[in-house]
Amino acid sequence: MKRFLLLIATLLTAISVHATVYQASSFGIKSDGVTLNTRSIQAGIDFISSHGGGVLEISVGRYLTGSIFMKSNVELRLLEGAVLAGSTNPYDYEMVEGNYGLLLAKGQTNIAVTGKGVIDGRGADCALNFLNQVHLGFLEDTTKYDRVTKRPKLIYFRECENVTIEGLNLRNSAEWTLVTDQCEKLTISGILLDSKNYWNNDGLDIVDCRHVLVKDSFIDASDDAICFKSHSAAHLCEDIEVRNCMARSSASGFKFGTVSRGGFKNIRIIGNKVFDTYRSAITIQSVDGAEVENIVVDSLEAVNTGNAIYLRTGKRWGGSKEGYLRNITLSNIRVEVPLEKPDAGYSYEGPIEDLPRNVSPAGIVGIPGMPVENIVLKNVEIIYPGGGNKLYAFRGTSDEELDSIPEMIDIYPEFSQFKELPAWGLFIRHAKGITLDNVHFVAGNKDYRPAVVADDVQGLEIKNLKTDEPSSKGKKQVVKRNVR
Repeated sequence: MKRFLLLIATLLTAISVHATVYQASSFGIKSDGVTLNTRSIQAGIDFISSHGGGVLEISVGRYLTGSIFMKSNVELRLLEGAVLAGSTNPYDYEMVEGNYGLLLAKGQTNIAVTGKGVIDGRGADCALNFLNQVHLGFLEDTTKYDRVTKRPKLIYFRECENVTIEGLNLRNSAEWTLVTDQCEKLTISGILLDSKNYWNNDGLDIVDCRHVLVKDSFIDASDDAICFKSHSAAHLCEDIEVRNCMARSSASGFKFGTVSRGGFKNIRIIGNKVFDTYRSAITIQSVDGAEVENIVVDSLEAVNTGNAIYLRTGKRWGGSKEGYLRNITLSNIRVEVPLEKPDAGYSYEGPIEDLPRNVSPAGIVGIPGMPVENIVLKNVEIIYPGGGNKLYAFRGTSDEELDSIPEMIDIYPEFSQFKELPAWGLFIRHAKGITLDNVHFVAGNKDYRPAVVADDVQGLEIKNLKTDEPSSKGKKQVVKRNVR
């Protein structure tokens, strides 16, 4: 896989090096920040594509535009000091497959967006103008929550092949920021993404893509930072590597789902960091029928995040198709979970959770008949505040108390969905083939709960488990029920 991805990067670089470079000014593109350049930028891209390909180079200045459609064999290069600024007028945007976007593409090959410049979606103003049109009755908000689901993404590429996105500063999308949907041979490298100026601002969404390399990037988003989705039951995310990235989110750092129809296979998350993140550092889900297998997460460091690990199966939308979640290895991981809300102070924080509940443990939680299978946690340390108080919220480990934990098979999956759980470190239920190898749980304060609770687990192997909890000498830290 590494050789294949390296080959892709080499080919794309070669295409770029020998391409003809066209200056933006040649097509009458204005850098005054006032002139709407949509048609002139599009004319440049169309000309270059129709004449064998090349580079449209945009130099220092501020360039106002609506939707631009990338075309085959074209590189859009933003030099340092160049700002591509999105219009705030809703009617300056067009759609691909039901998605508004500033940069759009469908069915194109050999396309690239590169450079040290900025793409600024001006998302807050743009989103509020969309909302104003809803209130005037000209646009429809299907959610009815005054959040308007149909807002422009910063980049939306669909069914494209040989795509490079490199070096850019991506800012202030009105909705999800960088979305690649059913694309193949994709490289995302060295981007700085800061998009937390409105609701539902995912950072990077990789949807049903194959042969993907994401590396050396910084993602700061008001929703999931780096998110794999599977919108189509006929497609899946496959052969993907994410390496040496840093993520911050008012939702999850790395997320597989929530939309999980087709699947996620052969994915490696290597050498990354997560910080100040509201939900899970890593969550992997199959709740819409997805086939999920062969996932490796290695060398992940997470500081000040609401939850460490959450693996979950379910049937969110019902239906007869059952997915699976199996063959997951999480190794060399260190996570610090705080007592307080980890994204406090950001302009769009995650919602206040249902209370009362004490700090939630990591979770490996299947459903009856659809267990989470073949999971290895190796060299994992999770540091909790501890201090779980049974007078504030309580869940015991008797048969009756464990049976009282709802299955929540068709509920949107989050680590906190069960409210109080009976473990402070790790809760395992409806699982098969679970290995804990050199796992260390640390509690800063005494907690009324045991560190680990395993319920309905077929094949549980524990090697060198360590628990550090003040004033807990002689306490039973591992509770098992129906463990075979």
